[in-house]
Amino acid sequence: MGMNERQEAGAGLSTSASPQAAAPTDEAKNPLLVALGERVRKLRAQRGLTRKAVALAAGISERHLANLEYGTGNASILVLQQVAGALHCSLAELQGDFTTRSPEWLLIRELLEHRSEPQLRRARLALHALLNGADDPARHSRIALVGLRGAGKSTLGPLLARALDMPFVELSHAIESLAGCSVREIHNLYGTMAYRRHERRALEETLQIHSEVVIATPGGIVSDPATFQQLLAHCTTVWLRAAPEEHMGRVVAQGDMRPMADSQEAMDDLRRILDGRAAFYSKADITIDTSGQTPDQSLQALVSGVRKAMGMGSSRD
Repeated sequence: MGMNERQEAGAGLSTSASPQAAAPTDEAKNPLLVALGERVRKLRAQRGLTRKAVALAAGISERHLANLEYGTGNASILVLQQVAGALHCSLAELQGDFTTRSPEWLLIRELLEHRSEPQLRRARLALHALLNGADDPARHSRIALVGLRGAGKSTLGPLLARALDMPFVELSHAIESLAGCSVREIHNLYGTMAYRRHERRALEETLQIHSEVVIATPGGIVSDPATFQQLLAHCTTVWLRAAPEEHMGRVVAQGDMRPMADSQEAMDDLRRILDGRAAFYSKADITIDTSGQTPDQSLQALVSGVRKAMGMGSSRD
């Protein structure tokens, strides 16, 4: 390390050379801003940077940065982005997400950054095997259908179960039985987080009870990564895919006329939801496109794909 680097590293652990911001009373400090300020100071110390150097690189005043570090500066998101850039870290690391808790987390995140989707998939499966042991032997005899509402899960699920001589579970009904009220009432009375807890419990109970089963899952099950990981680990998953227009048409055909109140807005929302969830649905073992298919045609493709997957053994690559 050269003389300038040693001087800078030493200076980075001290703030005496910088303008002092008036320290407010503890009562005046917001806990979120205090935690953010502590993260900024810690990252600056780790990188051996003076407050002046960071302020200069971020394009803000030293006093502004000092206030931020003291937990009194309510900086805009753009300023935080500039500070993150000056500290050579992501905005998430500056805010202190869970992957910043330890050096090991940071090293793992660095190792995975910029990897392709296939590489990340292999890493996820390898980590799962390392941490949880071998695959669940019943995974290939539990079939879980995923996809948006209107994909055909509730229609094709019972038919697939009959063809495979397996029981059929509509997970939404299991959630309602567990909660003692309808899905809509769970959301209205207790909120989305409560619904997600019931959803996970219903899935766990279904997996414990059945070693052979066809499960129709709610469209939003991919919204909770932990629950979706459980599904991937213990079931052969099938994404029933369809064009947005077909999803909409099937929902209306089921008697739900709410989307027609503002059909264009509803269609735009549906496309956004499908775009947002497609990356998760695509993690399924099998994809069956039901667009333009009759139920019989979709069922034939579904049965064929599932039977093939059930005979493939434990490999998922």
